[in-house]
Amino acid sequence: MGFFEKLRRAIKKIKGKLIVSSILILVIIVWGIAPFSTAIKDGLREATGRDTVNWEVLLMNLGLGLTKPLEQLKKCIFEDEYRYSFWLVTRSFLGFYALFVIIGIIRAIPKSEYEDIENGSSDWSEHGEQYRVLSKNKGIVLAEKNYLPVDKRGNVNVLIVRRFWCW
Repeated sequence: MGFFEKLRRAIKKIKGKLIVSSILILVIIVWGIAPFSTAIKDGLREATGRDTVNWEVLLMNLGLGLTKPLEQLKKCIFEDEYRYSFWLVTRSFLGFYALFVIIGIIRAIPKSEYEDIENGSSDWSEHGEQYRVLSKNKGIVLAEKNYLPVDKRGNVNVLIVRRFWCW
């Protein structure tokens, strides 16, 4: 199994989590990043010194922005003075999120090519490979179209394990 096949299986395994977290990202951008970036810009604009922030203005605007997030998002997208701080904060947040996505995909990569394959099935074989050992036609039934031939030389001992249902 190649790297890209493992990567495809890992993404398929966590696809639902990626969809939910993408929706969460959009919610965080609208309700968190847009009000925060406009409050930062307003706090810096009202500051008296060069490298200081007017915390009173920042916290007041952050509180107002959290109650009206769509207005803040509109400001961030259409007004030039807020656009830079919005994209700076959004880019940093998405970079942080991408780091967690990469870690999640790496953790979901299968450790072996037989991971997630049902035990006891013939999925372990490809292109009729099991018929070097088994028979298609007759013998002791192991699974659908898989028989253990009784006329085979060598060990033909069979251990059949199945569920025992008791009502």
